[in-house]
Parts: sequence; C-alpha cells; structure tokens
Amino acid sequence: MLTTRPTGTNDFLPGESEKWQYIEQLCRQVCAEYGYQEIRLPIFEHTEAYLRSVGETSDIVEKEMYSFEDKGFRHMTLRPEGTAGTVRAFLENKLYANPQPTKLYYIGPMFRYDKPQAGRYRQFNQFGVEVFGADHAAIDAEVIALAVEIFRRLGLTGLTVKLNTVGCAQCRPSHMEELKIYFRQYEDKLCATCRDRLERNPLRILDCKEEGCKAVAKGAPTTIEAACDVCSAHFQKLQEYLDAIGVRYEIDTNLVRGLDYYTRTAFEIVIDSVGSAQNAIAGGGRYNGLLAQFGGDDLPGIGFAIGLERLLLTLKEQGIELPVSTAPAVYVAPLGESAQKEAFVLTQALREKGIYTEKDYLGKSLKAQMKAADRFHAKYTVILGDSELEKGMAIVREMTSGDQYEVQLNQLAEDLEGRLK
Repeated sequence: MLTTRPTGTNDFLPGESEKWQYIEQLCRQVCAEYGYQEIRLPIFEHTEAYLRSVGETSDIVEKEMYSFEDKGFRHMTLRPEGTAGTVRAFLENKLYANPQPTKLYYIGPMFRYDKPQAGRYRQFNQFGVEVFGADHAAIDAEVIALAVEIFRRLGLTGLTVKLNTVGCAQCRPSHMEELKIYFRQYEDKLCATCRDRLERNPLRILDCKEEGCKAVAKGAPTTIEAACDVCSAHFQKLQEYLDAIGVRYEIDTNLVRGLDYYTRTAFEIVIDSVGSAQNAIAGGGRYNGLLAQFGGDDLPGIGFAIGLERLLLTLKEQGIELPVSTAPAVYVAPLGESAQKEAFVLTQALREKGIYTEKDYLGKSLKAQMKAADRFHAKYTVILGDSELEKGMAIVREMTSGDQYEVQLNQLAEDLEGRLK
C-alpha cells in the first residue's frame, strides 16, 4: 500500500456517508424553519483571528492549532472552530449593514492537533450557528432550542442543557481576582496547566477535566455569585424563556467553556450515554464584545457548535437507525447485446423521472443479475431479453413477493413511476 490516512482522520465510505447527508439535511431544514442562512467559510484563516478570539490561554491556541507560514510568509491556521471565521466574514462583507439580527449557520471540517479518541479527531466536522446583533435573552433561548430540536428530531433521549452565566467586562475582573485568591490556597493540588493558568486566566481552571482540579474547583467563587445586575437579569430572563417552551436545563456553576470569548450565557447539551456517563454533544454561548475585538462595532453575538462525529457515535450508542437507504428502486437486467442498448435507454428514462435505477454492465447471466438485484435490495427488477424485445415488452418482477407481469416498453417508465409513488 502506498500510504494510509493520517492519524486522527477518517474515510466515510458509502453506506456511512448517507448518514452524514441525512444529518446535514436535517440541520439545514431546521435552520430554514428558524430563519438561519448558510455561510461557507475558508478552511484556513490568518492566525491572528484565533489569537484574538479564542484566547492565548486556551488549549486550542497553546497546543492544538494547525498553523503554518505560507509562501508569502503570512501566518495561517487551519480553522479549529467556526466562530472566528464567521465574525470575520460578517465584518468584512458588511453584513452589519443589513437589518439585524443576522442569523447564520455553517457545516464543515475543523482541525485540532489532539490525541484521537472516540468521537474526537484531528480533522472533525461541526455544524454551528451564529447570531449577531441581538442581545435579548430570547435569542439565547432560540439558539438553545434550535439545537435541542435537531436532537429531538433525530430521536435522541436523555438530553440535558447545562447552563451558566460567565459574566461580562464589568463583573468578570473582580471575579477573576477572587478566583486567584481562592486557587492560590490550593496551588499545590492543581495540575501543571492550571498552575500556569492561575495568574493569566484562573477562570479556565473551572473548565479543567483533571480530577484534582475539579475537586478544588467545587469550592471556588461562582460566576453566578459574581455576576452584575445586568448579567443576573439576563440569566434569569433566559431561564424564564426556556421554562416557557419546556426545555429542560440544569445550572452548572463550573461551566465556563474552553474559549475566552464567552460572556454571559454559556451552555452545553449533554446526553446520558452508555455506561451512564454524560457527554457533551453541543456547546456554545454568548460572546458580546468579540466583534469589537475584530475592529467592528460592539455588536452582540451568540452561537453553538455540534461535533458531528460525536453525534453519530451517540446515535449508535442509543441504537437509533437513521432512515437512509442506498437501495435502487429498479434494477434493469438485460440479456444479450441488443437488450443492453434498450436497457441503457430505459435506465436513463427512469433516472430522468427521479427514480434511482441500476443495471448490469458486466454481461452476467440472468441468475447472477437477479442475485445482484437482491444484494441491491431493489424493489423491482426489469428483465429484457431477445424475446421480450421482439414483442416490444418487458418483464417486471416485484422482488419482495416474486410476482411478475409484462408491460409494453413504451409504457414501462410511466408504469414503474406510478407504482413507486
């Protein structure tokens, strides 16, 4: 073999790729119903976009970004997440001049150099939404509801929204000082990464997955306790809107998310997976102030992302079979060279009517072609031989029952179209 795929990447083969198409189409359908429009972004951006937005103390910037210098000696980075690029596109293309809010979604690959594990890869795919220009808690609730609705339509169960407020530029500084004072008492119990974060960004310690850091963080001053009146009122209003539409949620005072740009609302959607552990399958929050960091007006923003590999893994864990099929409706079985041409014409006529049709191209025997039709799980097989051509007829076999009938060739396409409807 010449080579193998790079570590942390996947090939999605036929039979699996149809599941991706189904999920992507469902996401697009729900977004259309909520008034979100698709944006397609470059695979790479200037590295500065992520340094400004994600934050220099985030794991993405410190450890995970795929960055390179191009031939013009510019620093570029394969996108590790979708928000920064969407913000850049919103400002560069002057979408702020349109009536607000602007509601966008994206689907595509992201890249992070991380240790591959189940549902987490170095090239992975995300669906995400971003809303600019609206600060009302109702938009926060709408964004969360959109994610929950996608999972509901997929049939997932055991969903819980974890919710927190992470403050703003007014109340966060004092909270950061309180966190420094608290964590300094337990510095020897923190992991090396969190000891480094202590002075630069102690809020990130709350997000650490190390057991020792998690134990210490349980007693830390919470963002809810430190929230100013405006942040508290916004958080209370968000809960009222979620209650009004029946979205189940839990307050998690240690939820801060892994990126520096979040303000006020932070949320994750977790699901009870096999083994009773809870795994996040979506996460996001509000990022007021991020557009100003990119040089634009200080418009508010909010969004979330779903990791599609992890979503597919969760569907498998819950035993959910997506309603996808790769089976042709019709298999055309020609016998002889004359029948091959007529079968080719018929196959094209059926495809032009929107009917998925396959035919034999290898000159197999009728028995072998019938086996092929079975393997394809075709609903109907059309048999064309010399005797059928002489009569201007074809034999149609209904594969489930084995019943068959004759129909005139010039009426065959319309006959099958009617039966398949």
